Amino acid sequence: MKRSLIGMTLSAALLSVANAGASEFAGAYVSANVSSDRARMTGVESKNVGYLGLGAGYNWDISSLVLGVNGFYDHHKKAYTGRDYGFDGKLGMPLGSWMPYAKLGVAASDPGTRAHGGLGVEYKLATNWAVTGEWTTDRKTKDGIKYTNNNFGIGVSYYFFAPHAAPGNTEAAEEAPVVAIAPAPAPAPEPVPAPAPAPAPAPEPAPAPVPEPVAVPVPQPVETMKSILVEKPFVLEGASFATASDKLLKGADQKLAEVLAVAKRYPNVKLEVSGHTDSQNKTGRNQVLSERRAAAVKAYLVKNGIAADRIVSAGYADAKPVADNNTAQGRAANRRVEVRYVLMEEKQVPVTQ
Repeated sequence: MKRSLIGMTLSAALLSVANAGASEFAGAYVSANVSSDRARMTGVESKNVGYLGLGAGYNWDISSLVLGVNGFYDHHKKAYTGRDYGFDGKLGMPLGSWMPYAKLGVAASDPGTRAHGGLGVEYKLATNWAVTGEWTTDRKTKDGIKYTNNNFGIGVSYYFFAPHAAPGNTEAAEEAPVVAIAPAPAPAPEPVPAPAPAPAPAPEPAPAPVPEPVAVPVPQPVETMKSILVEKPFVLEGASFATASDKLLKGADQKLAEVLAVAKRYPNVKLEVSGHTDSQNKTGRNQVLSERRAAAVKAYLVKNGIAADRIVSAGYADAKPVADNNTAQGRAANRRVEVRYVLMEEKQVPVTQ
């Protein structure tokens, strides 16, 4: 009998804590956070980026759990994926003023929509204020390049509505005394002043003078003439890579400066990046190496501000030599990455009268 009584007492205490915790985190809220992103992309070095984030959401009490939705915006514009936004579903387990939770949803930005999720814990400082520690992650593979974000941050949330009263307090609310308030006496009516005489009508204004029409010169018609320049290749020789590797050496950025300048000056230009090797190794190994070198050049261009959807990369192993593979000089010429693009420019000339 004694053990049963202790068990019932503990069960009631735990249930009251769970219900009180759930109600602490229910309702609409907005949030702000300071976070660090460990950003990675195929072919380039990882980097840490600090950023600010904003969010908003709504939580519901579901038994002893909290179920919610959360929209977010992460302003890590210096990371490889740019500015991320999206929404998550949220499932939490309140434990008094603490609530550990998990979230899962989608994020979107360049390079596209991808799965997003994470873990966190929230602590209620006061009725309307809470602090949060959170880890989120997302990843995406596009055009052979893998993008990964791991975000760690702390934030603060503001709840718009105070939590409802915990169960068990309804009787106290019903037994509270009711105080009757006597109505205030009606004020005495004030005397109404006599109406003022109507003002005399104002004289009509004189009509404004109509300005003389101004002759507008007709622009001279022009016609647009388009001229297409020939395809222009750019060759990045094997000396720009480590031996049997796709890692760009330090001097490669100077050689790629011309490609970046043209791509930024002409935003409609499409770039084709192709990787090539000599015939020294097996064709299968050369194929993988040529694809990885082309992807590394594409990743470098994307990192420096060129949209990924403007660039197509491919590897051709030793299938397209430009020199004799039987000589050392010829093999060196065949180990290369080519970037090809076509420039177009428009000219306007007056129509002949």
